[in-house]
Amino acid sequence: MPLFQRPPLDTLTSAKDRWTPIYLEHGRIEVDDAAIKWIDSKGKTCPIPVATVSALILGPGTTVTHAAIKAAAQCNCPIFWLGEDGLRFYAFGITPNHDNSMARIHAEAWAAPRKRNEVARRMFRHRFPDVPTSGVSIEQLRGMEGKRVKRIYEDLGKHYGVTWKGRNYSPSNWNMADNINRALSAATASHYALIAAVCCSMGFIPQLGFVHKAGTLPFIYDAADLYKHETSWPAAFEAISIDPKDDGKLVRKILKRNVEQSRMLQRAPKELKALFDDLSTLQEPKPHPLQPKSEA
Repeated sequence: MPLFQRPPLDTLTSAKDRWTPIYLEHGRIEVDDAAIKWIDSKGKTCPIPVATVSALILGPGTTVTHAAIKAAAQCNCPIFWLGEDGLRFYAFGITPNHDNSMARIHAEAWAAPRKRNEVARRMFRHRFPDVPTSGVSIEQLRGMEGKRVKRIYEDLGKHYGVTWKGRNYSPSNWNMADNINRALSAATASHYALIAAVCCSMGFIPQLGFVHKAGTLPFIYDAADLYKHETSWPAAFEAISIDPKDDGKLVRKILKRNVEQSRMLQRAPKELKALFDDLSTLQEPKPHPLQPKSEA
């Protein structure tokens, strides 16, 4: 007799209606009394409603039993492993999805150069709707994006009264970064976990990116970039304006508030899916004089 009874598929909560991820460290996750529970380092226990949580984020000092992993997978609840202070995104556990249609659409768009570039342009238009993208190469759009991102950082620094000297940190030397760069890294790590939960639950393929190519999760980085300016970046600057020595707790608290206020979890599934709509009806674009033929 299994401890945890798999819930019927039609009773599982969809990604857009799930709670924000739960971050855990220094404790153990196991199944007991037909439910998943968390036992912290002091022996206190707390039930985890995996059927309604968008993801479990495991920090340092966390152990999890085989039965708990099985139960989380049966409830479509992704599990992620993050480094200390939320700086590094190490890995995630693949969540069984009941439909492979989104994965096939994703793969077909990525494999066709014109469709791949159109999805990338739609991602840019999502962030910068006032910028014309027709006939502009992906490299040119990346340059335009870089300038706009720098301007957003500067504006957030002025708005929250935080000294901003540029994005500068070393993943191998966390303590060398200044407070705002550490806060941005902490907020970004949690933001990646949240977006990864949405993408995996919908059946997207994390390894096939359209703007990002490097790393193990380029599509997660693509999708996360659509929302950073309204969630993780403001959370980091606001947290440092309140407590310059914040260790990440305040950043994550404000990030949670921003995610809820922006309704990102409700919007992301529909907006990500829309990036792939009607790709088969693409018209031949008028090439920009500087556009490489390989990107037409």
